Amino acid sequence: MKVYTEDDASPEIVKSAPVAVIGYGSQGRAHALNLKNSGCDVVVGVREGGPGAKRAAEDALEVASVAKACAGAKLIAILTPDMSHEKIFNEEVAPHLKAGDALLFAHGFTVLYGRVQPPKDVDVIMVAPKGPGDLVRREYERGRGVPCLFAVHQDASGNAKEKALAYASLIGGATAGAIETTFKEETETDLFGEQAVLCGGASELVIAGFETLVEAGYQPEIAYYECMHELKLIVDLFYEGGLEGMHKFISETAKYGDFVSGPRVINGETKQRMREVLTDIQNGNFAHDWIMENQAGKVRYKQMLEADLNHPIEKTGKELRARMPWLQPGANTKEA
Repeated sequence: MKVYTEDDASPEIVKSAPVAVIGYGSQGRAHALNLKNSGCDVVVGVREGGPGAKRAAEDALEVASVAKACAGAKLIAILTPDMSHEKIFNEEVAPHLKAGDALLFAHGFTVLYGRVQPPKDVDVIMVAPKGPGDLVRREYERGRGVPCLFAVHQDASGNAKEKALAYASLIGGATAGAIETTFKEETETDLFGEQAVLCGGASELVIAGFETLVEAGYQPEIAYYECMHELKLIVDLFYEGGLEGMHKFISETAKYGDFVSGPRVINGETKQRMREVLTDIQNGNFAHDWIMENQAGKVRYKQMLEADLNHPIEKTGKELRARMPWLQPGANTKEA
């Protein structure tokens, strides 16, 4: 595996023409500001009068409608939520694409599952930072970067890979290292990670642990501290040093408990359920269900979200977090 760095990138291939960043959410804002600070001619395409337009203007970026931004650009980065891509692309992006243009995504979902079908005479590329937009921006400002993945789905110009690497470099991704992948690999591994480990797996593990302790008669506040609050401490150790980093800083009692009890909770049966999740992603079942859920107005989605937010762990957590001054708004700013 090769890890691409700044030495492998030729930023001028992107800097030589206007770049349109469509959307000004977490990733959109980070990409647009980093591109501008790297010397690119950036225009942000957003809904007129919307919060994104207001914030982009406050950040001293050029703002235009999506259609106008696309009309003047050679590289168009679509950074709005996945389920919005089809409508935005068909109505406002596609009519302004010209042969040799590049269409960029930060996630492969809509291309992989055919929700967006670009013409054959444009490059279709992906640059996916492995971190949220705020982190992408903060690390860039520190002269560092967040690692990223990049891929080429369609190489119409003959230099689509060079464009992807250049874009990765301009937002800071090549500073931390860029790894080449495919739209299929990025999408399927990203969805699996979210569902089985990072979001679905972690949240269900935390809730099950909380419920087990409370049902056994322990105070919910103690259960919250043990099963949710302290999880950050362990995740930080993972993030900074992997399993070795965690083992270095936890007690021998915790390590022994890890070895003998971890496999009792996460075992072969759990792994089989994970394989089933992965199969549903690989065969398109998950994508189909999510697309249908959106088209139906997200009724079931909203019910499940409400159930999550009304769980007793949330009431307990809000009361405890209110007593933690370092978690309050502004706590980590210079003013505070």
